[in-house]
Amino acid sequence: MEIIIDNEFKKLLPELDPETFAWLEESLLEYGCMNPLVLWNGTLIDGHNRYKIIKKHDLPFNTVNMEFDSRDDVIIWIISTQLARRNLSQLQLSHFRGLHYNTEKRRVRNQDGRNQHSEVWVQNEPKPQERRTSQILAEQYNVSPSTIKRDSQISTAIMAIGEISPEAKLKILSGRGNISRQRLQELASGTEDELKETAERIVDGTHERRQSRTVVQDEDGSDQSESVLNQDEPSQNKSLATPDENSDDDNSEQFEQLSFENFLNQVTDNFKIKLKNIPNSKDPIKSKTALREFIDMLEELYQKI
Repeated sequence: MEIIIDNEFKKLLPELDPETFAWLEESLLEYGCMNPLVLWNGTLIDGHNRYKIIKKHDLPFNTVNMEFDSRDDVIIWIISTQLARRNLSQLQLSHFRGLHYNTEKRRVRNQDGRNQHSEVWVQNEPKPQERRTSQILAEQYNVSPSTIKRDSQISTAIMAIGEISPEAKLKILSGRGNISRQRLQELASGTEDELKETAERIVDGTHERRQSRTVVQDEDGSDQSESVLNQDEPSQNKSLATPDENSDDDNSEQFEQLSFENFLNQVTDNFKIKLKNIPNSKDPIKSKTALREFIDMLEELYQKI
């Protein structure tokens, strides 16, 4: 049977590195394709790597068809499947959560073509539906709403770089791109030239993080030079907050001004404060959300070292 390959769906999935692909090919040749390929209206939505091997060796396979109301519903299903199935790194988790959020933003909710983020609101009034989207996903993934917003920027940058160079995207998602989450957030609003230059540097291995120096005053008032961790080249000194993101708990935006010790202390202190604000620690959802945010921030600190 002829199966349709949709490039948008295919690009959502992380490509396998050569070693993993070779292992999958060896497994299919020995045991056959035991899991069916998943289709939507004849279009492949799960099993792209297996299908490539199946065609190469003319292997038998089965399919299963699923029903969805729209392409965006398919994309959400693909994202959810990846998050549930794979042992993902923190960066990959951020990427897929961001993809989910970005897809939800554009989903059409009513017949006149507008979605929950395009309604006309009175100036200075809050946008409850927009906030609800980030809040719903934050609760679903057990992170904070500000983490979802940062994930959105990270995913936007990764997808934009992937359009320029699939190889650069593969290196980023595999952890071999030598690029920080902070730099990806900046590139979400970067120019085409910035994206192209970054992609080229990642592919040829010349993209590097750097340590800059900042001057802080010691207790006696004398100036001391202190490292600021992992600012990527080039340093843009941009604000990492999106226009509608004003969460008090989003401390990563201040990282470039803080030393390792100060940043770690600030994150830890904020976590302790949040725990104290949870009455008797009897709210497991709030406790888990606070702990997950603390873990995310520690992971971000780890990535910057």
